[in-house]
Amino acid sequence: MSDTGPSSQGSPFWRFSLQFYRLPKVADACIALQEEAGVDVNLLLFLLWHARQRRRLSAADVAALEARIAPWRDLTVIPLRSVRRALKSPPALVEAATAEAFRNRIKAVELEAERLQQEAMYALAPLGTEATDPKEAARANVAAYEEMLRVRFPQPAAATLLAAFASMPSE
Repeated sequence: MSDTGPSSQGSPFWRFSLQFYRLPKVADACIALQEEAGVDVNLLLFLLWHARQRRRLSAADVAALEARIAPWRDLTVIPLRSVRRALKSPPALVEAATAEAFRNRIKAVELEAERLQQEAMYALAPLGTEATDPKEAARANVAAYEEMLRVRFPQPAAATLLAAFASMPSE
């Protein structure tokens, strides 16, 4: 996910994602979780957005979401990300500035694929059960994702995200 793009467009979930991703250290924490624990950042943000809405999801809820979104992510977002990353060091055939301009267009398409995924996820809301405390719901939703993936998230990154979530002003 990139921190560029108009924040006034899209669903409340998309706007939350852009706002949250721009917070200090959040982008790095999300990338670390993606690289080290196989986290789908869009799914993680969806779980945090649900916590913001005072919704708590179970590992079974997260698994059902994963099953719904995996085909789109695997066929669009991940291949686009792979091309974008590969173009950081493009083959010498194309001039560097031209390759970088092309890479930026791929990045914009990747962001649009993520936005489309998030809009489709937003259409599934609300999920889970009502929670009284958003911070507790955030911790529970992250734990449910860990349980579903059967992995322990790297603590510096997970702690950074939960602290950033806790620092967000209430709606």
